[in-house]
Amino acid sequence: MTKTILLATTAALAFATAAPAFADTAPAPQTAEASDQGVLVFTPDFFKDARPNTALDMVNRVPGFSVNDGDGARGFEGAVGNILINGARPASKNDTGSNVLGRTVATQVERIELVRGGAPGIEMQGYSVVANVILKTTSSREHVLTANASLFEGGQDLFGGTYQFTAREGERTWGVTLSDGISSSDSNGAGYVVRTDANGNVLRNEQYYNDNYGGGNSIRGNFSSPFMGGKVDLTARYGVNDWHSLSRQTAPDILRENLYDEDGHSGEFGVVFTRPLAEKLKLETRFIHEFGDFDSVSTSRTRLKGIDEPEQLFNADGESSETILRGLVRYERSPAMDFEAGGEIAYNMREVEQAYSVGGVAVALPSASVKVEETRGELFGKGTWRINPKWTLESGLRLESSTISQSGDASQEKSFFFAKPRLLATWTPMANTQIRARFERTVGQLDFGDFAASAEFADENVFGGNVNLSPESRWVSELTFEKRFWGEGIVSLGLRHDEITDAIDLIPLDGGLAAVGNIGDGTLDQLALNVTIPTTKLGLSGGKFGFRNTWNRTEVTDPTTGEQRPISNVRASQAVISFQQDLTALKLQWGAAWIPLLGQKGYQPDQISGWRGRDYYELWAEYKPAPTLSIRAQVNIWNNFDQERIVFADRETRPVAFVEERFVDPRTFWQVRVRKTF
Repeated sequence: MTKTILLATTAALAFATAAPAFADTAPAPQTAEASDQGVLVFTPDFFKDARPNTALDMVNRVPGFSVNDGDGARGFEGAVGNILINGARPASKNDTGSNVLGRTVATQVERIELVRGGAPGIEMQGYSVVANVILKTTSSREHVLTANASLFEGGQDLFGGTYQFTAREGERTWGVTLSDGISSSDSNGAGYVVRTDANGNVLRNEQYYNDNYGGGNSIRGNFSSPFMGGKVDLTARYGVNDWHSLSRQTAPDILRENLYDEDGHSGEFGVVFTRPLAEKLKLETRFIHEFGDFDSVSTSRTRLKGIDEPEQLFNADGESSETILRGLVRYERSPAMDFEAGGEIAYNMREVEQAYSVGGVAVALPSASVKVEETRGELFGKGTWRINPKWTLESGLRLESSTISQSGDASQEKSFFFAKPRLLATWTPMANTQIRARFERTVGQLDFGDFAASAEFADENVFGGNVNLSPESRWVSELTFEKRFWGEGIVSLGLRHDEITDAIDLIPLDGGLAAVGNIGDGTLDQLALNVTIPTTKLGLSGGKFGFRNTWNRTEVTDPTTGEQRPISNVRASQAVISFQQDLTALKLQWGAAWIPLLGQKGYQPDQISGWRGRDYYELWAEYKPAPTLSIRAQVNIWNNFDQERIVFADRETRPVAFVEERFVDPRTFWQVRVRKTF
């Protein structure tokens, strides 16, 4: 859980720290016509005061845009992000738009188009706003070395880096990237655990220590070239990775220790071929294959009054793969209208074998050894119509048919059909004001790991597998108002409502176990606010203040109690308040971010658990003494990571057996990055 927390928290803070302001608040270089059409064009001059290193630095500084790399699931269309390079998505799902832009030096960017609400020739794929990065075709060679370190106060220090080479000769590009990655958790630290009974009597009072970290090494190659009257893009990657977790509770004559170690390999290959078939007709075909394997072991050791209890072991190893073949034809009838039609077939597989033992004695688990396979086909058609300079309409329909089968300890096969319409309307009454409306049906990708058993020894949980899972689907209604001012200023307010069918959460199983399952219908109501205020007009040159938050309210029927409650692990709120400033004369940028409060709750048949963090601060500075060198330092001060579990003695009457609280002071840590281009 804590690793997921880190990723989500880092994503939120990345918005706050990735987009320093600019000294000049003049509007972005763009034509009035482009602005009226909802397409804003940003040239390199717009970013010169920020001295960006990469194309990603530039995109992160586009006012009102936040990078989304997609969720990496359910085929291609449901997984890709909101970044295009030269009008197209990357060749692989896992080679995300931000990854590609992070490998692209800023000097290779010709312009960035911010497409709001749709435009002919642009695949929005459900996003209201996308960034289209247009690259130059001039010949060049670049070598980039990056070294980074995360230094923890009293914890495991981590070191990594990358080397990348990129070459361009006109329309042909190729490159290689070697990476030594690192990852960590925002719950790392020391504290204490207090467990009380229903009357408040202390059952445990123990010291607590938690440490989670990992990394990986990978190599990636990319190649793009004119081919057979069109263009081909190739990418391939192979990597190894690991993750380690330790939690320990101690008191006199007491030890509770939980360990988790995982090693894995992963790889992918992607190819995209595009070719004009006629003056207004274009073909695009795409093939993607991804694969991976893992081997993990969870260990739980307990010593009470100096006596060791039987050791618990949970072993799991498995492999997975996904293969996608996709083709489409795009007809550009006129500059104001285009149509697209095509199809996609996909195959997903995950095979897992698991074993659970206590004191060396095997314990039977439901669905301990399973192989889950999904075959899916989809036909789609869509059209974009710029009715006039103020109105744009995109509509489409996807028809999906899939079959999920399971073999191993349990056999099951289920077939599904979904019709997924989409309607996106954009009204731009004036150049700096826009209103966007979206109505769409979406279908989520199942996590095939939920079909098999799993364990969380730190919380004394062992979960069974569930052979009866169905994909969750949503009818999404969304309305967004956007107002731009002072060149880089923006106020964006969004309202969203989801009607959820087959919501996924935890369900009770026989034998006192629980599993991931469908719990019926639910709803989501969301309010999203994004405010950016340039401060030059307020007397502070080159500064920019930011506020961003999404408020979520969910509702579903609990499968154990029959009562209404929120959906598990959906954060009700997580505000990010930030300030950045460019000090151009000093070749320096600095910024700070603050998350006042974050957290979430999870609901199980036998317990309610959750965590909450308060006052997460980040302060950073980046010095760029030359166009080819940057040095960045950042300090992270994260406070008060508190977890609570309320465990019930009986599922039916739900008397409280005990309440456990963990109070952790996450470690302060420093991050240093040096980047050199040759």
